[in-house]
Amino acid sequence: MASSSSSSPLPASAPLHPGISAGLTLLFAAACGLSVANIYYAQPLIAPIAQALSLPASLAGLIMTLTQLGYGLGLLLVVPLADVVENRRLIVVALGGVVLGLVGVACSTSAATFMAAALLVGVSTVATQIMVPFASLLAPDATRGKVVGNILGGLLAGIMLARPFASSVAALWGWRTVFAISAALMLVLMAVLHRMLPQRRPMAAQSYGRILASLPSIVRRTPLLRRRAAYQGAMFAGFNAFWTGVPLLLAHAFGMGQHGIAAFALAGAAGALVAPWAGRLADRGLTRAATGWALACAVLAFGLAGWAGYSRSLPGLVAAALVLDAAVQVCQVLSLRSIYMLAPELRGRLNGLFMTMVFVCGAVASGLSTAVYTLAGWPALAAMGAAFIAVALAFYATEFAARK
Repeated sequence: MASSSSSSPLPASAPLHPGISAGLTLLFAAACGLSVANIYYAQPLIAPIAQALSLPASLAGLIMTLTQLGYGLGLLLVVPLADVVENRRLIVVALGGVVLGLVGVACSTSAATFMAAALLVGVSTVATQIMVPFASLLAPDATRGKVVGNILGGLLAGIMLARPFASSVAALWGWRTVFAISAALMLVLMAVLHRMLPQRRPMAAQSYGRILASLPSIVRRTPLLRRRAAYQGAMFAGFNAFWTGVPLLLAHAFGMGQHGIAAFALAGAAGALVAPWAGRLADRGLTRAATGWALACAVLAFGLAGWAGYSRSLPGLVAAALVLDAAVQVCQVLSLRSIYMLAPELRGRLNGLFMTMVFVCGAVASGLSTAVYTLAGWPALAAMGAAFIAVALAFYATEFAARK
């Protein structure tokens, strides 16, 4: 069994399934949630951060865009190292980069220093995407979807709880305190993971340069990777459009302060509860059908969100958030489980490529969202989110034609 012992290295290229304990699964889930939250803390704080850094409203979206582009860069350049570098050490070093970036954000006095530190946070937070495939290697095929779903449930909980946490702390002590607290938490997490995770020494003999050079050919010869990245990229673009714009809507149209925005985001965190269920669907061979339902529900969620914003219906907006978050989570669990069933020796690269494509889509949507909301209002933003996912739904329809 994979336990808290750090003395038993696990080879990567052989399809070993030593198992994963409930405690270690919980640790992976908590670590992923705490780590990934760092790229979302700024989302409900865009207005006060932009004001403090003298950023105009039309450029405020860069606060999120650069963090997520950094995450995409890390996915492309750092995550593939999981196929050649001992994984526990790589995770701990990456989290050290997160700490440095968070300290830089908390101490920044200009837009330039904030953006540079935020970019470092984004690049280093890809430790989460080293942990997820690492955990999947410890799980047998029959329960891999369940394990991945449980861990991604923790990851999504971190994404969703980051917003209410950031809003609440900022309302009491200011936005800089949010990042200072997180830096301290990351230091503790580094120590715990170094002590509790098993070692995993990849057996690949390739150099880092050859690993990077192999990425284009992997994309070219893996149609499943391209298809699942297209689905999840569109979903994540819609997700970011909603959660970048909704704090502005809540403040402007509903008169909410940071505490109210935090409460709304906390309600949306319930979407994380579907992750284990989604993993079980994948384990039962229902990936294709469940993907279609997830995409369709996300489009409907944006229709509800557009109506709720126009009619000033807070319950309708909460319901839209819940449906959207659940749909995005289902699609992601299904996608990762499918990709992790491919080649174990390529898992780091497959995961890095998949998440890079997804987060580039999300970063573009984040950058567009504040501008669209400022220039055209919430209905246009909701329509943009729906359009992203409608394109993916049309692509999903080609899956049926391809299998005839």
